Amino acid sequence: MKSPTQNLTILGSTGSIGVSTLDVVARHAEQFQVFALTANQRVVELAQQCQQFHPRYAVLGSEAAAEHLRSLVSNDVEVLWGESGLATVAAHAEVDTVMAAIVGAAGLLPTLAAVKAGKKILLANKEALVMAGQLFMDEVAQSKAILLPIDSEHNAIFQCLPADYSGREQAGVRRLLLSASGGPFRNTPLADMAAKTPDQACAHPNWVMGRKISVDSATMMNKGLELIEASWLFAVAASDIDIVIHPESIIHSLVEYRDGSVLAQLGNPDMRTPIAHALAWPQRMESGVSSLDLITIASLNFEAPDEQRFPALRLAREAAQSRGDAPAALNAANEVAVEAFLNEAIGFTDIAAVVDSVMQSWQRGEPRELAAVQEADRRARALACEVIAR
Repeated sequence: MKSPTQNLTILGSTGSIGVSTLDVVARHAEQFQVFALTANQRVVELAQQCQQFHPRYAVLGSEAAAEHLRSLVSNDVEVLWGESGLATVAAHAEVDTVMAAIVGAAGLLPTLAAVKAGKKILLANKEALVMAGQLFMDEVAQSKAILLPIDSEHNAIFQCLPADYSGREQAGVRRLLLSASGGPFRNTPLADMAAKTPDQACAHPNWVMGRKISVDSATMMNKGLELIEASWLFAVAASDIDIVIHPESIIHSLVEYRDGSVLAQLGNPDMRTPIAHALAWPQRMESGVSSLDLITIASLNFEAPDEQRFPALRLAREAAQSRGDAPAALNAANEVAVEAFLNEAIGFTDIAAVVDSVMQSWQRGEPRELAAVQEADRRARALACEVIAR
């Protein structure tokens, strides 16, 4: 029986996740209709995607960028801009599935709009749960939205849990294990870390990613944010989530059960695998990823993370255990610090130092509405800027 066509909005279509999503979609043109594509300022790239996939809507971050795009695409594409444009294409009545792949805090509002509209949401924007975990999951429950994780680690855990999972006690889960490559500086002498450049930090050994997330991988803040996300996604306390460094990035994460069984999901390090899994769920479909050759790989290695080398892990775990608006402050401070590092205003090891300084002075609150989350984000960014200025 032929599956009905899904109308798909891709929030962040010019980023690495968006490009990989379109690659998978192009392999299954009979199953997916691209309804909307969005980007921040990459006008030319978005225009090329519009020419290939013929969406009804395209959205950009500014009015000027939108005007530029209008001059490059046909009149069949309606061009919108700003937060209202993103919310429109995320919650549109004709949309079935939303790929939430906008990086950082900017992805929170449109992803929430999709949740409130009860869409099938492919969540690649971990910051939505880091910033507003309780509010976000409450909205998912109320709207009956379908939430499918795209981060390779969370997608792996999702695949290793029972289909009717509703909490670790019911499923007999003892703990979750998030795997981490260790990034480009896993074996770098500590004395050399401060001198690392943005280009070196962005040279990930296994994954092709955007610059911000590549820096997060180098500091391992990305893994800390994933720990917070996993806690909300799977209703597991932060203390029941461990991180293990696995340099080959073949095992994407593991679930340990009470009886001693440990289930792992393996695959080549290619984001098209979790993307195809979520797009086709609960079925399976071809992703374009080559078969895993364990004979050639030959060995898999594991080690404990060094929090002296990666202090961001400690900071994230403390924020996860504190909850409230601490994770939102952590994320905001990190975004400011990473941007400053990429602009060469601070050094590599200063990233964690800036975040640490903000968190030490943070007065924790309990946000009960979105405005409180946004205020926490604003305050933490201001504090981070003050630290950097000093």
